[in-house]
Amino acid sequence: MSKTILIVDDSSSLRTVVGLALKGAGYDVIEGCDGKDALSKLDGRKIHLVISDVNMPNMDGITFVKQMKTLPAYKFTPVIMLTTEAGEAKKNEGKDAGVKAWVVKPFQPQQMLMAVQKLVLP
Repeated sequence: MSKTILIVDDSSSLRTVVGLALKGAGYDVIEGCDGKDALSKLDGRKIHLVISDVNMPNMDGITFVKQMKTLPAYKFTPVIMLTTEAGEAKKNEGKDAGVKAWVVKPFQPQQMLMAVQKLVLP
């Protein structure tokens, strides 16, 4: 059975690039265009990993992760932040919220897939 990954980014072109890389590696992909939209996709189905941007309208990535972690079904879902934010303060804020990895844009799809393989839930 294939594993499901939720991609959250306000850039549809980035979601497409990441989605193609993940689908090519055999994952199922769900997309959210911001934190609010992504929360609406957390409907109890199994999500093995989340890849999220930090800066988005309506709800930013860190707020989204904090809210997601309050949902029992997604408390342990690993999160990779894929962002232009490289500052330590933001990274620490992410870590405190439960983010497991931080990939800075522009990224190599291969680098992202390695992080995904390491963290994706069994």
